[in-house]
Amino acid sequence: MGTRSMLVFAAISGFIFVALGAFGAHVFAGALGPNEMSWLRTGLDYQGFHTLAIFALAVAMQRRINLWFYWSGALLALGTVLFSGSLYCLALSHLKFWAYITPVGGTCFLVGWVLMLIGALRLRKKAEGHE
Repeated sequence: MGTRSMLVFAAISGFIFVALGAFGAHVFAGALGPNEMSWLRTGLDYQGFHTLAIFALAVAMQRRINLWFYWSGALLALGTVLFSGSLYCLALSHLKFWAYITPVGGTCFLVGWVLMLIGALRLRKKAEGHE
């Protein structure tokens, strides 16, 4: 996932986040039960947070290309689709098999954050090596 792809994903994800949040507050609130609304809110929380992280990675990669950040962004994006998407599908469809997808997305999030950490640590080492 290159810088442009990260920015495009962040823009689309941010749009979906706001639209689904507003739709959820005004339309789904009366139609969904407390469990479904909780799944929706959890999906939105994780989507919003990880959209910002992907945006930050794209901005960082504008200054210096970093393969670790590249893969971090890809896994955070995949995690957003799988984790938040499965929670949205679970809330709206009541098909329980979506619950098996959610932990796969969560694992993608964790790996993405580890890759971001490695990339950040490698940036520091490179900066120290040039001083």
